[in-house]
This record gives sequence, structure tokens and C-alpha cells, in this order.
Amino acid sequence: PGGAVVAKELAEGGRDVVLMEEGPPFGKKDFVTEPGEAMQRILREGGTRASRGNMFIPTMQANALGGGSLINSAICARPPDWVWQKWNNATGVELDGNALAPHFERVERFLFVEPTPLAAQGERNLRFKRGCDALGISSEPTWRNVKGCKGSGECFTGCRNGAKKSTDVSYVPAAIRAGARVYTSVRAEHLIREGRKIVGVTGHVVEPFTGKETHRVHVRPRIVVLAAGCMQTPVILQKSDTLPNNRWVGEKLLLHPGLAIMAVYDSDIDPWHGATQGYHSLHYLKQGIKLEVLWSPPSVLAARLPGLGHDYQRHLTSYNRIAPFDVIIAADRSFGSVRAKRNGWDPNISFSFHHDDVKLIQRGLVLLSDICWASGARAILPGLHGVPEELESKAESDILRTMDLKGSDTITAANHAFGTTRMSKTAKEGVVDHEGRCHELDNLYIADTGVFASSPAVNPMLAVMGLADRLANNLLARG
Repeated sequence: PGGAVVAKELAEGGRDVVLMEEGPPFGKKDFVTEPGEAMQRILREGGTRASRGNMFIPTMQANALGGGSLINSAICARPPDWVWQKWNNATGVELDGNALAPHFERVERFLFVEPTPLAAQGERNLRFKRGCDALGISSEPTWRNVKGCKGSGECFTGCRNGAKKSTDVSYVPAAIRAGARVYTSVRAEHLIREGRKIVGVTGHVVEPFTGKETHRVHVRPRIVVLAAGCMQTPVILQKSDTLPNNRWVGEKLLLHPGLAIMAVYDSDIDPWHGATQGYHSLHYLKQGIKLEVLWSPPSVLAARLPGLGHDYQRHLTSYNRIAPFDVIIAADRSFGSVRAKRNGWDPNISFSFHHDDVKLIQRGLVLLSDICWASGARAILPGLHGVPEELESKAESDILRTMDLKGSDTITAANHAFGTTRMSKTAKEGVVDHEGRCHELDNLYIADTGVFASSPAVNPMLAVMGLADRLANNLLARG
């Protein structure tokens, strides 16, 4: 998403822009709802990418024009102002919510960002609101980059209605109209450095879905903006040996670990109707906890259902009465790293889930449990090792409060990732300065979530797009 913003703004400002994208473009007719096939086609490593460390954590990144905006839930949340102070405390970088507000506003206007309307919510999202209201927990409709959302719950496999304003149907076409040249199925691989400048970018044309390399590609740029994501950008830098003396490239990987609870109701709620994530609660955000509604294809959620044989069948037949709610946390004590493998372009990802952050996510699970009961659930499916597969009363769910939860007891996933090329005041503390320019180079910039100096506390897409808009405007101001 960050790269698309920069491409559009620079092209409209009269710059000659080349946008290189490793993945193919997808139109509405290319989306399939069968998740196995969709993941194989759209996601890196066929959707099997995961971090390894003190536990196994799946993490999904897209390989397609539009990047993560193609298959995320379209949530556009501004980081609260206190996030920028956290960045300052971490690396000395000076950013200000008031100064960034105009850039967020520009992105929001262009992408039709608005609160999810009632007509697109569906009962699944409204049950979450009902539970929060009953407990006095503030909640609100999620702000999303959509126009005409029908609440089909298909964000994860691509919006067949064309309502989601992902960057492949918004920023990229605008960049093309302004004269940008967009090359899909072209993988950027190596940066050629001379002194303090990048003088070339090389790569290959790659066959969609197989990754088979064909023709070589060489671009001779004046300015390079890397926006390959916080897991691919450090791989490019490492394989190119671009910043050999900077110890932060690929370090301080941050994630938003997340867990889900299934609420089971007595009556039908048809959870496949309604925006994928139409409601959330920011009530405990400053404590590092974000609570929200979730949906994904039934065969993906089926992996979370308990039981074997007829017990498992019974849960499958109750899909029309199940609502998944989830918690993500700003795991500020948990860190990882990204390393380029000797062969290929997939990263080696490590991540250590700190015990204190496990306790934080446990608190989030307790809150979700309370929301489930307050919303009228008759049972919950906690999905934790060492806990009964189905809890049938609020008293039974007290085990979620009292148990000594370990990270390995959970089915944790983390699709928000940041920090591997972080912003800092000096090169001793990070990779890029407050604008996104690499400290040691004059013409290399980074415009993805790798520049984050800490968790943004909320979904990261709008944060990175606002920073990208700021970067592009600063480049144009220099002439």
C-alpha cells in the first residue's frame, strides 16, 4: 500500500515513475472463494509462511498487485497520538499526530474511508456491539476503505463485489493515468550502490503462481523507494549488501499476535453475512489490547473447531450459530528478526513471544469471553490447550482467568508485522530517518511497515499510507 501511494503522488507531480510488483494483478473474476486455492494464488509461500522461535506463529503476506490491501479487512484506523511519543522514546524520531493528520485525511478521502454502515454489519458484528454495550465497554464501527460494501464477508479471498478500494483499483490506476509505468510479475532483487547512491535495481520477470524466472530486468533510477513489506524489504537489502554496517536491517521485528474465541448462540445469526470486521473496541488500546469481530472462509475457521468424528461434525452443523471474536495485542516486549535465506527470496523469520505479552493476550481472551456471555452466547469455544473444548457457562470460563497460559497453548496468528527497517534519529538506532530516507544513502527510501519504531496499536495500513503520502509530498517539494 505504501508504494502505491508514493507512485501515484510522484506521477501526478510530474515524476517519471516505474512501479515494480512481483505478483500478478487480480480482477474481480480472478477471485475464488475456496480458501486453499485463494491462499495458494495470492499469498506468499502459499499461505504457509510462519515465524519460528519459542512457538510457531502463522503470518500471511500477499504477493499481488495491491499487496495486503487486496486481502485484508479494509480497516483504516489512525494510530492514536501517543503512538508517536512511543516512537520517540524508542528511537528518538520526531513525528506529530497534528502534522500527520492532513496526510491521513488525503488518503481517507481518496479511498472513501467511512464507518461501516448498519446495513453492512450483519448479526455477527451487532452481537459484539451488544456484548460491549452490556459491559460498558466502548465500541464503534470500523472505518474501512470501501464504497458500496454489501457485507458479503469475503475480504480474505478478495472482494468479488469490487467494493473494497484496495490500491490495485485506486492508487495504482491513478498512477497509470498520470503516466506511471507499472510492471507486474517483475521481482526486484538487487540494489546497485555507488557511494551514497543507488544507481540500479535489477530483478527478474517471474511467472505468476510458479515463480519461474524468465527475463532479467534492470532499472536505472534517480530515486528508489522500497515498499516490499517489512519481510521482503530487509531481504533485498541483505542480499544486495546495501547497508553492510547497519546492524538494524532485519532486526526488531514486531507483530500483533492474535487469538480468537467462538461464541455459540441458541438462534441462527448467519455469520457469513456482514462485513468481515465491521466492529471493534479500542477501549483498552492504551494497555495494548484491541478487541474486534472476525470472519474468514468456513473451511479456514473449521481448523479452529474442536472434536473428532461426530463431535466435530456437530460443530460444523452449528456454523449458522457461531460468531468468532478476536483480540490482537501490541506485543512491545516480543521481538524477532528477518534473515535472507541462501537460496530463494522467502525470508527466515524468527520471533520470541514474551511471557508478559502472553499474559496480556490472556487478559484479552478474558475480555472476549465476557463479551460473548454479555452478548447472549450459550457457550464459547476457547481453542486453548489444557482447557475444555466447550465452556457452557460464565463460571466455567473463569479458567481463562486463572490458568497459567503459555504461548504454546494457543493457536496464535499474526498478520500485522513491522519494524525491520525502523525509523530513528540516527543510524546508530535505526535504518531510515523521520522522512523514510536511509541514513547512509542520498536516494534510497522505505515506505512500508518496516519503518515503524513500535507497534501502531491499531491495524497498520492507514499508518503506512499516511507516512507514504508525507514522504511523496516531501520529495516533490524538493523539486
